[in-house]
Amino acid sequence: MKTQEFFNVLEQHKDKSLLFEYAPNLLVGANYHITEVKHITVDSVDCGGQTDAWKETIVQLWESPEEIGKTEFMSVFKALSILKKVGTMKPYVLDAEVKIEYSNAAFHTAQLFVNDFEIHNNNVVFKLAIAKTDCKAKELCGVPENIEVISGSSNEPCCTPDGNCC
Repeated sequence: MKTQEFFNVLEQHKDKSLLFEYAPNLLVGANYHITEVKHITVDSVDCGGQTDAWKETIVQLWESPEEIGKTEFMSVFKALSILKKVGTMKPYVLDAEVKIEYSNAAFHTAQLFVNDFEIHNNNVVFKLAIAKTDCKAKELCGVPENIEVISGSSNEPCCTPDGNCC
């Protein structure tokens, strides 16, 4: 989801509570805070020697240990006011992908994509997803689409069974 789309959903549902589902049926706790907004520029070179660049908006969520047991989630209105304040200090790139950065004691720190959203009663629930790593230069490196998984004792990384690329 792009940053503009994310803001559009929030604007349309200011009167609701804001929830994030970081894994199927697992919600970020009601004790979360928006602790940081990152405006990221990624400038990369893949394993095939191709360059790429893009922008991301990363909204970091943190669960306060002092508010464990809290049952009332942050309102969309409050989240929007935080995000708008950030935008006055550091303008958003509205066509940048938006990600939610989150972790808890049982879930590793990850930057999660916003896959979709649902409206449940008085809640906006953003459905988050993990993006798996991938070889972006499959064609250049001769990597078939269905990569064969090899088990063995070798510690050397590879993209294909015969070690092409990467």
